[in-house]
Amino acid sequence: MRISYTFRHLESSEAIKAYAEAKLSKLEKYLHAPLEAEVTFSVERRMHIVDVHVMSGSETFHGHEASEDMYASIDACMDKVRAQVTSKKGGYQAQRRQA
Repeated sequence: MRISYTFRHLESSEAIKAYAEAKLSKLEKYLHAPLEAEVTFSVERRMHIVDVHVMSGSETFHGHEASEDMYASIDACMDKVRAQVTSKKGGYQAQRRQA
């Protein structure tokens, strides 16, 4: 998995990168194509914002979340992306059963 990180209005942190990478690596069990991810961390008016774009083959998944804690923002954003991935996976499995 290839991950690119962008930090806006805050210093780069290896702990935040490692935490986000651990969360993103859990998506690999759902998606079989090589994964690419773009993660943007930013701070605006005491709000910690996380944007995640995950590309797997021709599919793209996106999550955006803001809260007062960066780790909580990462968790909520990854929950949104995982929900998108699992709903897409469920749709594929239903199509295979019908065929």
